[in-house]
Order: sequence, then structure tokens, then C-alpha cells
Amino acid sequence: MDYKTIKFDLRDGVAHLTLNRPDAANAISLELSQELYDAMLRCDEDRAVRAVLIAGSGKMFCAGGDLKAFATRKDDLGAHLKLLTHFIHGAVSLMAHMDAPVIAAVNGTVAGGGLGLVFGADLVIAAESARFTMAYTRAGLSPDASTSFFLPRLVGLRRALDLTLTNRVLSAREAMEWGIVNRVVPDAELATASDGLVREIADGATAAFGVSKRLLRESFSDTLETHLQAEARAIAERSRSAEAREGISAFLEKRAPRYRGM
Repeated sequence: MDYKTIKFDLRDGVAHLTLNRPDAANAISLELSQELYDAMLRCDEDRAVRAVLIAGSGKMFCAGGDLKAFATRKDDLGAHLKLLTHFIHGAVSLMAHMDAPVIAAVNGTVAGGGLGLVFGADLVIAAESARFTMAYTRAGLSPDASTSFFLPRLVGLRRALDLTLTNRVLSAREAMEWGIVNRVVPDAELATASDGLVREIADGATAAFGVSKRLLRESFSDTLETHLQAEARAIAERSRSAEAREGISAFLEKRAPRYRGM
């Protein structure tokens, strides 16, 4: 499928997904939300996808919702936003639940709904000049795209309230200190660093990654006993897999495991 607002390319097990509205700061339009959902669905369904890399074209990762488009709406803005969030929320949900880890490479500023893609990713690498801001309440709006779900889990309630009510801007280093970003690199090294990370992930045990992602996310709502049972069932099931057999053999034979093709 050809997309108009994103670029999608699957190479060597890595799905490269780039927001591609640089003249509009990669703002999330209805069309972009629909195309993003479709691309994430492809990633979730295609077993050839072993990792996903999300990036933004131009000078900014994503400015959030397309406020210029919102301003052209009259009485149907509410219905428009319900439809837009239906797709962007579906995309974030797919990111969280798919086996393939999702890596976000953040350049420039990311705001509003763009933060939903960052928070929903499994790993985040940011350029030194990247900036992070909620921005919703400044426009008289409330959070969407998973931001109010993931943010307090990442930084705690007090910091989440600070970011949401004051719209303060975090530098890349601050975002890393707060637990929003995993790694910060010089701007000129973002592409190389993110490509290296995603390829490392793509060589890993994809199914084991998926189970591990779900266990970690579910730990916030499980009781201890429920979660211990889930862990026991999961590791027992994993032990019967080709990935586990290869991983254990590789460890004992002191060699790198070969998970591709499983």
C-alpha cells in the first residue's frame, strides 16, 4: 500500500516508519492517523517484522494534533476528533501488544499526540537538541494518544501533572533523567545510533521480546500472586520454543544465538 503522510519500508526484518508531513511539522491529521494504524497493523501481522523504527522527517518529530485542520472544523470537530483518536489509539495499542519491539528516534520537538508515539514505544533514542512538551492544555485541550496513561507510569503522578498543567518543555537530557528517553546522542549521530539499536533488536528473540513486553506492562495492574502465575506460565511455554532451545544452546556453546528464521 502506498501512503501519503508516512513512509513505510521493510528491510532486513526492520519496519522503517517515518512520519512524512515535514511542512506541517508532522502534525497528526486524520489521514496520518489512519495510515499509521494501517502500518502498525501490517507490522503486527507480518512475521517478517522483527523490529519497528519510528522517526519524523524534516526538523521535527511530531507537533501533535493538526490544530490548523481542527480550526477549519465547525460543529463536527468533536466527531472528527473521535474518529482521529480511534485510529491513533489503535496504532498505539498495536505498538504495545505486538511482539516486535518498537523504537522511536526523536529529532527536534515532539508535542501532544506525538508524545503518545514516544511513550508507547518500547525504547526511545533522542537527539541532543530534541525537546518534549505536552502542550494540550495550552490549546484548551486534554491529553489523548495514550499520553495520560503512560506519562504517570513513566515519571510519576506529580511530574506528570507538572508537565500537563504547566506545559513545561523538557530537554533531551531532562527527558532521559525523568525516564522518558533511554539514550541521548549528538544530533548528527541519531540516524546511525537508532539504526544500530534497531538492528540489534531485530537480531534478538522476537517472540520472547513480545512475551516480556506484555508481562512488564501487565505488572502495573496485576496482584503479585497473579503476576507470579503469569510469569511461571510464560517461561514454561517459552522453554518449549525454538528460540529457547537456540538461546540455551548458544549460551552453553559460547556463541551468539541465531534467532532469525524462527
